[in-house]
Amino acid sequence: MATREVGVLPPDRRRLLIETAAREFARAGYERASLNRIIRACGMSKSSFYHYVASKDALFDMVVTEVGGSLVRALRVPDPEELTGPDFWGRIAQLLEQLMVASQHEEMFDDFGRLFYLADAPTGGSLDVARAHIDAWLGQALAAGRASGAVREDLPASLQGHITLAVLRAMDDWSLRHMVDLDPRQRQQLATAQFDAVRRLLAR
Repeated sequence: MATREVGVLPPDRRRLLIETAAREFARAGYERASLNRIIRACGMSKSSFYHYVASKDALFDMVVTEVGGSLVRALRVPDPEELTGPDFWGRIAQLLEQLMVASQHEEMFDDFGRLFYLADAPTGGSLDVARAHIDAWLGQALAAGRASGAVREDLPASLQGHITLAVLRAMDDWSLRHMVDLDPRQRQQLATAQFDAVRRLLAR
């Protein structure tokens, strides 16, 4: 079901709703997430909430769309064609650093990442669209790396993409699960080690 006119909410209340829902979905999972907890935390009545959001599914889609859009804007994700050239790995390292900085400033970005690994996440909505965009960008980025000579070409491109996605998802899932146990220095060390591992896997 479509989201109703949430835009009529004042910006601060809209942000509170998005942040609260992202945290609830990320920590409880989709099925166990409680709309009542979200509504109470936002200081809303049920009638007020349902005036702006049609359903739990609509709220989940709204979180994915809004937080995902904010993250893309914060990262300034380059067009894959911009990665063609001698500084392919340097540009990827810059993108990773931007992601680290963004996640340190916005807790909801980590919550957004956790949504991708929910076993009970709804299908056919905004999360599937986001996954498709990420997969497509990664495939195009690998193609740019292969074209520039920065990425090995001894594997079929589709197999290489499949392996890379699997590795990145495993690293991302593990990192998001253990992030609270790491201090900023350890997080930076982990990000650097993961980047080096991916580069060793893919670089010529």
